[in-house]
Parts: sequence; structure tokens; C-alpha cells
Amino acid sequence: MGANSLDDDVTATRVRKRLDRVTDPELDTSIVELDYVDEIRIEGERVSVAFTLPTAWCSPAFAWMMATDARDEVASLPGVTDVRIDLREHMHETEINRGVNEGLSFGEAFPDADGSVAPVRAELDGKARVSRQHDATEVLLDAGLDGDQIVELTRADLAIDEEAGRARVWVRDGSLAVTVDAEPLERYLEKARATGLLADDHPALFRTPEGDPIAPAAFETVRHRTRLAGVNMSGQGSVCDALHESRRAEDRPPLSMRSD
Repeated sequence: MGANSLDDDVTATRVRKRLDRVTDPELDTSIVELDYVDEIRIEGERVSVAFTLPTAWCSPAFAWMMATDARDEVASLPGVTDVRIDLREHMHETEINRGVNEGLSFGEAFPDADGSVAPVRAELDGKARVSRQHDATEVLLDAGLDGDQIVELTRADLAIDEEAGRARVWVRDGSLAVTVDAEPLERYLEKARATGLLADDHPALFRTPEGDPIAPAAFETVRHRTRLAGVNMSGQGSVCDALHESRRAEDRPPLSMRSD
């Protein structure tokens, strides 16, 4: 397709769909769903995205990850040649906006920082993987599989139909297959790949929070631990929602006018 084809048209809807892939790394929830995105401007092949976080003191590493992920997702959209990110009302917005828009590394944008954001991202990806595992195993339990069958599953036992949004799951002896909603499994696989679980020497699809295969007798204990990971993220999300709502209150003065 050419640069001017209908399929390459850049629209706010398409940009928002790409931004929906960007998560708040602490909450593992889309920045679109969290209502962080303030504005999308499209000028030909150039796209500008403005967003605001729940607090002005949100971790600069977290803010950096969201800003760079938003830039990269929108830049991957056909027809986009330039992306500008505008983080608003943040104590480090100048450093982050300059670094992200000039293609700098986190260390270059924050020369006094201790290392890169990679270890932080890896830790948060690990937490998200544990939480997403709970949702993935929940859909399998609802489909009739038991713990013994689930701990034996490998990636080869899954066949995902992305177009239909369904996944077929084969039990190890091959005598049973169930069809389930693919989304929880796809979300889990995304973080399993990001944390290296699908590239190690163990074929087991689901693991303990430490990354080890699950013994059948430990399945319920691991399920409890994965549920707690999701509850923790949900609790953090409720706090962020309240802070975000407060920041958007109509009678709240702009940050630049406040004495604090």
C-alpha cells in the first residue's frame, strides 16, 4: 500500500488503539482505560499525544516507560513519520519530554539516576505476569480443567485464533480440548515472553511467582499468591483513580498557580 492509501490514513481512533496497548507499569492497566490521555493531535503524518498522570510526583521511571511506550506504539502506526509526546503537570516533565522526543536514553535524560529503567521494567513485568496468570488459569478452570491438567500445559497445547478471539487448549494426553476466550491467555503470554519464561528450559506454561514449574499439590497455593498480586494492583489502582479524579476537578487551579 502507498503512503496515501486508505489503510495508511492516520486517525485519532487508530492512534488511541495503539495507546491502548500502553500500560501504567505499576497497575498493568491501559493508559486509555485509566483516562490518562488528554489530547491527540494529527497534522498529516505527525502525531502529538499529551497525557497527565494521577500525581505530579509519579515515579520518573514509570512516567518515562509510559512516555516511551506511547511514542513507540504510535510510531509503529502506518503513515506516521513523527511522534511528539507531551507529559503534563509532572515534576520531571521537562527532562522526560526532552529525552523522549529527542530519542535519549533514561540515563542521558537523568544523568544523576542510578542506571537504566530496564531493571524496574523487569520487576514490574514480573508482577504483571503473576497477576495475569491468575486470570488465565481462571478461564481454564471455568472451562472445566482441573489443577492437575493446568500445571501440565505447555505453549504447544494452545492454539489461538486471533481473528475469532478464541483459544483452543489441549490437555496433555490429547483426549480433551476446550475452547475459551483468548484474551486472558494472550495477555498472560505477552508477559510470560517479556519475562523470559517461554525461552527457558522448562516447557510448563504456568509457573510459580519465582518462575518454577508448579507441582500439582501446590496449584491452589500458587493460585492464592497470583490472586493476591492482582488484588494488590487493584488496590493501587483505586488510589490512583481517586488521585486522578482530584487532579481533574473543575475547581482545581493549574499546577503552575499552586504554592506547593
